[in-house]
Amino acid sequence: MRKVVLGRSGLEVSAVGFGGIPIMRVETAQAVRTIRRAMDLGINFLDTAAVYSDSQIKIGLAVKGRRDGLVLASKSSRRDAEGLTADLDRARREMGADCLDLYQLHNVSSEQDWRQVSSPGGAVEGLLAARQAGKIRHIGVTSHKLDLALKLIDEPVFETVQFPFNLVTSEPADQLIPKARLNNVGFIAMKPLCGGQYDNADLAFKFLNAWPDVVPIPGIEAPAEIEQIVAVVESGATLTGPEKAQAQAIADSLGKLFCRRCGYCQPCPQGVPLTLAMVFDSFVKRFDHDRLAEVAGQVASGGAQCTECGLCRTKCPYDLPIIETVKKATAKAKEVLKGK
Repeated sequence: MRKVVLGRSGLEVSAVGFGGIPIMRVETAQAVRTIRRAMDLGINFLDTAAVYSDSQIKIGLAVKGRRDGLVLASKSSRRDAEGLTADLDRARREMGADCLDLYQLHNVSSEQDWRQVSSPGGAVEGLLAARQAGKIRHIGVTSHKLDLALKLIDEPVFETVQFPFNLVTSEPADQLIPKARLNNVGFIAMKPLCGGQYDNADLAFKFLNAWPDVVPIPGIEAPAEIEQIVAVVESGATLTGPEKAQAQAIADSLGKLFCRRCGYCQPCPQGVPLTLAMVFDSFVKRFDHDRLAEVAGQVASGGAQCTECGLCRTKCPYDLPIIETVKKATAKAKEVLKGK
């Protein structure tokens, strides 16, 4: 498979990677088969995170005896050096790797997040110490907020940035991707299928093929899924005129409901977890039972506090039907909890 160099990290990764969220939902044997099928197809970039349940363990089992040539990546949501180091050491143990190729700060999406991780004793300090100790090779960051991501890639410590990029969330094409290129920061595209909301892999990856230096990491839980995606990526095909119209029609429809997780609607004065509620359908499709139940509890209890004041709607740059979506998510979350 064609390789892409992730900016100044120098990491050579396959033109499409493997995202570790959905394998939480499946039995270990199936997860291992799926990961190994991805590797057989030429995928050498496997990305997961500390909070993705047992995905690190499953990846570790799948890559055992096949470590050469792989680029193993994970992430920590911890904001302090001590917590990050604990997450990293667990990742190394579970993934069976003394040294991870890329370790990322997970979801730095607010100024408060950045102040916490960059302060003395913060997670950035932990990353630098880990690299010095030989526990990791390269450092990256993930975010969901565009204006903050634009600032983060100016920080010399970050060699890669991971951000949503797909047919609906196409805004990074205007500023973030060009700036990443200018700064020689590798760009990793999370949610290439809109977090599971978009089911046409052919159109989704033909769209992404137009950015050959961008590396999408779709979440995969079955071999057939990655086989279809790899076929599109390896074809190099981009959207034709009629396909552009078809893709745009689907994107326009989804765009009226799809939350970009930018966080501008928050905080809610009643404490409603707005972003969690807005993306709850994605959690239902992708997360395992324990993690889903945890999120469902937050959505059910928090959503019940909504007074329909409408403040969130006035702050949403995409004019999304937040109140209606919160109501639906709250009801669905209650159903999930009943089925525990």
